Amino acid sequence: MKEELFKGLTEEQIAKAKACKNQDDLLAMAKEEGIELTDEQIEEVSGGGCFSSFKCPICGSKDYRKLPIYQVSGCSTYKCNQCGHEWSL
Repeated sequence: MKEELFKGLTEEQIAKAKACKNQDDLLAMAKEEGIELTDEQIEEVSGGGCFSSFKCPICGSKDYRKLPIYQVSGCSTYKCNQCGHEWSL
């Protein structure tokens, strides 16, 4: 991973992020640590854009957008452009 993607993380969090083998591992680690990851950080671990990997949990569509909503939990909120379902990661 590019070192500039680790700004704001502790040494322990950096080590955990580097140990992640895939996007699911990174998302689980971030949730556990209370870290909101940028799309760029997720893409770096997943090896291809996060938008090509994520899909709507209801209809399975990859046609969705990130909403400009900040939740107290630090999660990002997404909305499916096909079925309208909203979910947070």
